[in-house]
Amino acid sequence: MSPTARKFIGYILTLMLFTAFTGAVYADDWSNLNKHKQTKLGLYMTAKQAYDYTMNNMEKTLFVDIRTPSELNYLGAATVMDKHVPLVFMDSSGWNDKKHRYKRRKNKNFVADIGKALKEKGLTKNDTVILMCRSGKRSAKAVNMLADAGYTRVYTVVDGYEGDKAKKGKDKGKRVVNGWKNSGLPWTYTLDRDYMYFTK
Repeated sequence: MSPTARKFIGYILTLMLFTAFTGAVYADDWSNLNKHKQTKLGLYMTAKQAYDYTMNNMEKTLFVDIRTPSELNYLGAATVMDKHVPLVFMDSSGWNDKKHRYKRRKNKNFVADIGKALKEKGLTKNDTVILMCRSGKRSAKAVNMLADAGYTRVYTVVDGYEGDKAKKGKDKGKRVVNGWKNSGLPWTYTLDRDYMYFTK
């Protein structure tokens, strides 16, 4: 066996051992991740990675879309979603001048609702939970909330459902960079009532 082949095999074995001992799913370098997308658990996936992981581990993974009901209603949803549990709701009783949009109201039941969804699937706080929002910022906040509640394997989809905004060119300011939809992953406008979130 050549020295190059031995070196390559050694690298693969080291990576496998690292994955086994750390529980890491992907070994991407997230050191340059936007600070608003970083989490206490430090567990990240791209939309493509989240799709691949979920398809291969459906029984042991809870995939949750945490966008507002309006976002799902008008923009569609990933077909692999297990549950819709919004982190916030649109509050049409107020306006955010800085962000030029309606205000948002927190979902006070978010952590409890995730716990219920986990239990319904027969999973525990130590199983894999994947959270996806529009672009990865809300899901990072949600991961931190779940980490504080004792969850240990919660991943955020760093590019979210719609992706990041283009910084230059003809599409500057539009969400055309990465994300679930821009990656050509399966999604639909036809929502399944059984997966949707209802307030009482």
